[in-house]
Amino acid sequence: MIKVIDLKKTYEVRVPVQALKGVSFQVERGEFVAIVGPSGAGKSTLLHLLALLDSPTSGKIEIDGSDISTLSSHQKTAFRLKELGYVFQEYALLPELNALENVYLPLMLLGTARKEYVKTATGLLQTVGLGQRLHHLVHELSGGEQQRVAVARSLVNKPKVLFADEPCANLDTENKGIVMSLLRRLCNELNQTIVMVTHEMEEREYADRVVWIKDGIIEREEKIG
Repeated sequence: MIKVIDLKKTYEVRVPVQALKGVSFQVERGEFVAIVGPSGAGKSTLLHLLALLDSPTSGKIEIDGSDISTLSSHQKTAFRLKELGYVFQEYALLPELNALENVYLPLMLLGTARKEYVKTATGLLQTVGLGQRLHHLVHELSGGEQQRVAVARSLVNKPKVLFADEPCANLDTENKGIVMSLLRRLCNELNQTIVMVTHEMEEREYADRVVWIKDGIIEREEKIG
């Protein structure tokens, strides 16, 4: 599904900073992988490269056998919109839109018929337990509800991979459990491939496998369960 080969990333500031120093690993279809490590380990850099939000200095990223790291900027934008889903720690919802509108926006941008994108978005909000909150604006939703809207939006294009960057960082303990259980259920029921970055040790228990990263290299991998 995902194959990462000797991935390196160097940032040119006053002196070169090597964020990734040759990372290689694989993610199988339908697998939930957590990338875990301390702040500054390189885990968010790795996720941004995998999600085509940044470009590697060298190395290769393959999804379903295609080298996506060589795509042009325009091709990467199209691939992200059609094939990938994203959940960020800050929710990234548009405050002037309601929950339903936030979820169906990507399909609307793809030119999907209104009847279809409204139906799809409504179904996903029901899946994440927000069927009664379709027309609530962002400020009318709790932090946990906003993150569940973000999860629904990330699935609206039926992505090959769902990327989650510290998805529970801004949530209390109860809502962390709700969101993490939701991600686990989506993996189980939809065979959704998920790659998540976190520094919260308890969140790794929801994953199938943990990739431990430190100082820009993979220290070890751990199978859960």
